[in-house]
Order: sequence, then C-alpha cells, then structure tokens
Amino acid sequence: MLYPDNCQERLGFNEVRQMVHQHCLSTMGQALVAKMQVMTKYDQINKFLRQTNEFKSILENQEPLQISAFFDIKILADKIRVEGTYLMEDELFQIYSSLQTVFSVLRFFDERKEIYPNLEALFEHLPIEKNILQKIERVLDAKGKMKPNASAELQEITSSIAKGEQEVRKRMDSIYKMALGKNWVADGSLTIRDGRMCIPILAENKRKLKGFIHDESASGQTVYLEPEEVFTLNNKLRDLEFDKRREIIKILIALTSELRPYTPLLLSYHGFLTKLDFVRAKALFAIDIQANMPILLKEAKTKLINAKHPLLLLSFAAEKKTVVPLNIHINENLRVVLVSGPNAGGKSVCMKTVGLLQMMLQTGLLVPVDEASEMGIFDQIFADIGDDQSIESDLSTYSAHLTKMRYFVAHATPKTLVLIDEFGTGTDPQFGGPMAEAVLEVLNNKKVRGVITTHYSNLKLFAGDTDGLENASMLFDNSKMKPLYILDIGKPGSSYAFEIAQNIGLQKEVLELAKQKTGTNQNSIDSLLVDLEKEKRQIHETKINLANQQNKVKNLVSENEKLKLFLEENKKVLIKEAKLEAQTIIRDANKLVENTIAEIKEKQADKVVTKELRQNLQKSLVKNEVKEEKKPVVKFDDTEIAVGDWVQLINTETSGQVLEINRGNLVLALGDLRSVVKRNRVQKISNKQAKKVAQSNSFSGRISEAIMNFRPELDLRGMRGENALQELENYMDKAMMLSFPSIKLIHGKGDGILRKLLREHLKKYKEVTRLEDEHADRGGDGITYVYFN
Repeated sequence: MLYPDNCQERLGFNEVRQMVHQHCLSTMGQALVAKMQVMTKYDQINKFLRQTNEFKSILENQEPLQISAFFDIKILADKIRVEGTYLMEDELFQIYSSLQTVFSVLRFFDERKEIYPNLEALFEHLPIEKNILQKIERVLDAKGKMKPNASAELQEITSSIAKGEQEVRKRMDSIYKMALGKNWVADGSLTIRDGRMCIPILAENKRKLKGFIHDESASGQTVYLEPEEVFTLNNKLRDLEFDKRREIIKILIALTSELRPYTPLLLSYHGFLTKLDFVRAKALFAIDIQANMPILLKEAKTKLINAKHPLLLLSFAAEKKTVVPLNIHINENLRVVLVSGPNAGGKSVCMKTVGLLQMMLQTGLLVPVDEASEMGIFDQIFADIGDDQSIESDLSTYSAHLTKMRYFVAHATPKTLVLIDEFGTGTDPQFGGPMAEAVLEVLNNKKVRGVITTHYSNLKLFAGDTDGLENASMLFDNSKMKPLYILDIGKPGSSYAFEIAQNIGLQKEVLELAKQKTGTNQNSIDSLLVDLEKEKRQIHETKINLANQQNKVKNLVSENEKLKLFLEENKKVLIKEAKLEAQTIIRDANKLVENTIAEIKEKQADKVVTKELRQNLQKSLVKNEVKEEKKPVVKFDDTEIAVGDWVQLINTETSGQVLEINRGNLVLALGDLRSVVKRNRVQKISNKQAKKVAQSNSFSGRISEAIMNFRPELDLRGMRGENALQELENYMDKAMMLSFPSIKLIHGKGDGILRKLLREHLKKYKEVTRLEDEHADRGGDGITYVYFN
C-alpha cells in the first residue's frame, strides 16, 4: 500500500513506468506496464524478477530470439466468435504474423529446455497448432493478399478477367489507331475517366464515333469517349469484378468459420505475446540502467551496495558524467537512518533512491545495485516529500505535513518503509523540532523502517541516544567547499551554513552577527561536527590509499607466482630436452665406436689404417661434443638507476627494464611478466648490452615460442562433461598466462548441455569479462567466444 496517492510521482516511479512503456512493441504490452502495481507477495515478486533477469540474459548474450512485431489478436479472436462475421485479408495476415512470432519463440525455448525455467512458465502447456497457419497459407500469399487460386471459382473468374482486359485493350488500341488516322483525336493518349478507359476526341468529331462520353475538358474542345464496343466489354468486366469480390468474401467467411474453433487457443497465444512483450520491455530498461537482480528476502530490511538512482544515472550518462553510488543498510537493529548534512549535498537523492528502488523491486523491475545487495519486502511505503499545501483544502505547508504524520502514526507497522524529507520544517523551529522528535519517537516505538532527512540538531541528538535510530551524513569536502555525495553512516553531519555563506561571499559583518545570534552551544556543536567531518574524510582517504597499496601488493604477488610457475614448467622442459640430446649423442657415439672397431678388425689391425681411423673417431667426437655457448661480456654501469633503464640480476643472465622505483625496491619488466626485486640485487647495463643479453636469454624466447605454438581455439565436441571441464581448465591457464585477449571454444549445439556446463564454469573466472556466440552463419551458439579483461 502506498501513501499518499502521489507517492509514485514524488519518488519518480511514473517516469520509470514511462521509460518501460517506450520499450513495448504492442499496445497490449503497454497496457500491462500501465497496470504495474507494488506487490507484497514474495513468490510473485520473485517470479517477475527472475523472468526479467532471464530475458536480460538472452538480450545480453545476443541469443537468436526474434521478436520484431506482433498485433492485438484478442480483438480479432473476439470478432471470430460471432457467427456470420468474417475477417478481412489484412486481419487474417495479422493473426498469421503473430502466430509465426509465437511459434518462433516456442521453438527457441524448446531448443534450450531448463535454461530459462521462469520464462518457460509463461507458455507452460501451450500447444503449437500449425493447422492455423496452414489454413491461412492456403488462402493468402506471402504479402497477405488473396491467392488467385484460393478456390476453383476464383481462379476461373480471375482468368476470365485477365482475358477480358486483354480483349478490351486490343479493341481500344484498334479503335484509337482508326480515330487517330482520321484526325478525330485531340492531343494526348488513352486516359481513364470514372474508372473507364477513354479516347480524347475533338468536340467537333464526337458524333463520328459511337460511344459514351464520360467527361470533357475545361475548354470544352475535348471530350473523353468510351467506344460502344468497349463499353459492352467493360460492363462484362465489371460484372466479373463483382463476382470476384463475392467469391473472395465467400472464401473469407469459410476460412473464418474454420478458425472459429481455435478461438480459445488464439486468446492463449495473445496472452503469451502480451506477457512476452511486457517482460522484454522490462529487460531492455534493466540494460539501460545497468540493473541487476539482488538477493530477495522475505523480511522487511534492505542492504544496498553500489546503488544508483536510475533517473539520475540516465541523465548523467547523457551528459557523460558518473553517479556516486549509495551504500546503506536498514534492518531490525538499525531501523531508521537520519540523514543530515549541507543543502545540495545529496540527502534527498539518497532517500529517494532507497524509496524508488524498493518500489521498482516490488513491481518486478530489476534495480541498479550490486548483485550482492539484499532487498526485502515492505507491506507499506509512506512518503512525505515536497510541499503539498492546498488552497482548495485550506492546508498550509505545515498542515499538510502534520496530516501525513497523523496517518503515519496511525497506520505504520514494522513492515512499513517511511520516507520523510526535511523532517519538521514548515513552522517555527522552536516548536517544529520537538514535534518532529515526538513523531520520530512514536514511529521508532512501532519499529518502522525508513530514511529521514533533517537539519534539526535535536533530532540528531535524539537519534544518537536512541536504539533503532542511526545518524548518517553526506560527506563534504570543506577545503574545496564541495559535496562528495557519499553517505557516511554513524555520525550526524553539519549543515555548513556559515562555511557555505562565507564561500558565496556573504558580508563578514552579517556572518559575525549571525554567529552571535546562533548561540555558543549551537556554534560549538556545529564546529565539532565540522571537525569530525574533517577527521572522517582523512580516515576515508587513508583507507582508500591503503586499499590501493594492498591491491598493488596482491597483483605483484600474483605475478610472482605466475613467474615461478612458468619457470618451474620451463625447467622441466629444458631438463627433458637435455636428456633427449644426451641420449642422442651417446647413441651416435656408440655407433661410431662400434663401426671403428669393426673396420679395424676388417683391416686386420693395420697400423696406418688404425691410426687414421682413430683420428677420424676423435674428429667425430669433437664435432658432436656439446660446447658451452659463448655468452656476451656484459659491462655494468655504476650511475644511478632511473625508470626506463635496463638492469641485470647479479649472478644471473636475466635482464629487465625498470618500471617503478619504490624506496629500495624496483619493479622490473621481465619479458611479458613483472617482478619486484631489491635494489642491491641488480646492476645497471646499457640499452645496447641489454639487447645482447636479451638475445642470449632463452626465457623470453621460450615465451615467444609458447605464444607462437598456442592456438586460441579449443575443440571440445564429443567430450564428456568432466573431461571437457578438465581440458578447459588447462587451456584457460595457458591462455591467461600468455595474456591472450580472447579464445574460441567449439562445443557444438546438440541439446545445449555441454554449452551450458562450459558457460557456467567460465563465469567462475574473474578474468572473464563476457561470453558471445559465433555469428549465425559461422556456427551460431555452437561456438562460444571468451573475452578476458
């Protein structure tokens, strides 16, 4: 239940409704948008949210679900019900087009069973009755026009008309040429008058040719005459046209009668199309506002993470600006958040964001929050926003506020969300403050939930001393005198009245006089709040800097782990290659020795020959000996190391370029990897020396070789699920280690089970940014592209 009646308007929900309305393809979907109401049943809300979320997934994954246009076939179904009525050709074609859309959608979901269970519930037990299409196709062509052979009689009439028109044309050409030869014809050619073909004849010659005059020119010098012979033929043609029209109506009546038994099914199809259009519009709007589905709770509480006001988000996006996200929680212990702070600091936007998102959620719309957000269900939403003074009702601003407060106190429950803007204003602060405090105390005793904005100090003090109430403030940069639009729960905020006035340039004597009139205690409280704001801001900035440092450390550790893993794998490869090479050398040496011994025996130990064979053996062994590769002599540079210089690790042949210098540590680029080393573990070398070392360094070469040998395409067709996942994991490790931007997985279509399994597994990788199907002409949803951040 919403109170007051203009609650939706004040929170901006009417604008949201209008944006959803614009995404509808049909008047039926628009009618459902107009009927959207706040719901309170968990199952109903959950169903609508999940349907929208599934359709959003279809749109984002660019699934081939074609919904271009459809019509309101309920009106046509109602017309069919009446005996004796018939549908026109265009009406039958509307039914045909709409049913094609229905069957296309049903086929789409049938190919993806159990992937979109909530959307499948929209057409549960809905049959595909293709007889309807076949009956219409028998009568209408692809453009929705009556086929000439829709019946034997129509075909015969159509053939007679074609022959008659040919005869008329032939006779008319003959008469026209005769009249032209006798100079009876005026300037111009054959023309149409009153639907009949006529010859333009000079007025003085009109009695020389028998026929019927249909018209004459403005000057009266030319008459338009239909020859007598042709007149008779045209009359026969007109009779045939009447016969054709009667036959068409007869066919339409017969077809409509055939469709009459299908009226209940047509209405079911209509209901399905209406719901589909409605869900599609909500999903498109969700994409516009970057909305997600939060965790839905049955309790009356909420925890918003990175929430954004949808209307503000769209407005800022048009201006290429970003919205500062809101983080707030309301539960059984922290029931009412009292937000204070400077004017134009974002207090009202904070309160309206909470109210609007709650209203959207309970109407089945996805909301622009983080997926980890939690949102419950409230039975009532009460709002006191803006000035509702009324001349007709004789209500002042304050009277209007009190009227709402009376209703709030009388009807609020623990499942009521109360939203009040500028609590207590509209009357003398000396009385308005205590009155607001009393109302707040009664509402708190009723354990209501809500967000309230105020400038009153007595309310801030009351919230600080009362269980269930919590102060919050909108952060303000007092050095730049600009609001930060960040909600800080836990302390009240200053209104910065004097600071803002001073920044604007209000005269000094006015400010001093105002401070004297404010009183010492109030000035002390306000100064204390300003100091607390400064300290809180410093702590907030320190936390951000610390978090950034921690992220850097985490990234460096991760890179080091990758480097270590790569080196270990590389070490195994080198050892394996060395063993193989050693085995080859030994094998060749053994063959050479055996051959030499054999030849010595064959020559019967001749000294000269034996000496020559021994020399040849020595030469072969020297030739096959593994010589140590000459390394370039590196000259070190003793000058100070700077960013961009090349350095070499002491006692190693590994070199890299300096990316950052952080005290005694250096961040080095080693090929495609980064590493942190101590300053005393490296020596500076020249760029020329760095190139020589890099050429002799097998590490970067092996990375390049690995990249060259790696194919960004993996074929998993025919594999069992478990084997496919194992293969995918090994492949993903290599792809991410080699920093490939994307890979291609070939899994085939089939029943879609392997595709679903692989995609669910890929969602667990935080490095994966999005998944896309191949183009329909090149494999469609049988191939998945995986993109990395």
